Amino acid sequence: MPLRKHLLAERELFLAGPNAASAQAALAQHLRVVVADLEPQRLGLYWPFRSEFNAPLALAADEGIAKLPWALPFARRQPVEMHYRDWDGEQPTQSDECGIPTSTGEPVLPDVVLVPCLGYTRRGFRLGYGGGYFDRWLAAHRHVTALGVAWSVGELDDEGFAARSHDVPMTLIVTEAGVV
Repeated sequence: MPLRKHLLAERELFLAGPNAASAQAALAQHLRVVVADLEPQRLGLYWPFRSEFNAPLALAADEGIAKLPWALPFARRQPVEMHYRDWDGEQPTQSDECGIPTSTGEPVLPDVVLVPCLGYTRRGFRLGYGGGYFDRWLAAHRHVTALGVAWSVGELDDEGFAARSHDVPMTLIVTEAGVV
């Protein structure tokens, strides 16, 4: 089974298990602490897709973080690119060219971004769905603090995962088990 398909199946199995609720609560708590410590000027989130952690819902529960300016990514298929748009935290009414809900706000540049991870290594490298949207954006914005958000079942062996030249390591990876 290809790696991405395997990781997605493991993640979905994990979230269907008996520890899903406590894992959701633990990841939310770890993420709130990290984001609060970083004190971002503008926070770039992502709209949860498949079995990704629902970071907007978790962070909206923190009064201080909920007051921050937020942004959501907007992906284009041609040319393949992504940018962030100002977001008011309300349910998105528009989807980007990849079909993922997004904001209709003006383009903005967050200083801290949350990046969903299908898989990750302890060295901070992530595996996504293979489109390269976040990789391209992060490579063009190296000054931004990138926080990977993952479930611990997505951890990959550092030695067994070959990061490619275009891969940009995350500053931190936040899971329900803690911060990497």
